[in-house]
Amino acid sequence: MSEHTAKLSWSGAGLDFGYKAYSRNHTWTFENGKTLEASAATQYLGDPNCVDPEQAFVASLSSCHMLTFLALASFQKLTVESYHDTAVGHMTKNDAGKMVISRVDLYPKIVFAEGVEPTREQLETLHRKAHQECFLANSVTCEIITHID
Repeated sequence: MSEHTAKLSWSGAGLDFGYKAYSRNHTWTFENGKTLEASAATQYLGDPNCVDPEQAFVASLSSCHMLTFLALASFQKLTVESYHDTAVGHMTKNDAGKMVISRVDLYPKIVFAEGVEPTREQLETLHRKAHQECFLANSVTCEIITHID
């Protein structure tokens, strides 16, 4: 098994701590030393120049699906030249009235190497297996839908 660490750092810098006044900006520092500027979503007074936790959640699910898909395609000798996705997370209220990301839609666009032409059935199977094997998809309760052209 493995562990994954991210350090979060925020400071009020001695400024007013009124709800509309305090900064939502903070940093995420990962195990490799990379730091990412983060904030709340703009609807919650966040900085639009930063990544918000909801965006990061959606991007993480998209990334995990892609990485799992690429591994499965590689095992089947289906060479992928490029993979692009526009992932969309849908924020709604759950049955308890709490805000949640209830669904994430993935819209992958995949270009395979010349001469590699998987059938629609092969693509559907690869995406289904990628979803089933994705570590993050197995860790969340929201619905994740992959849309294939």
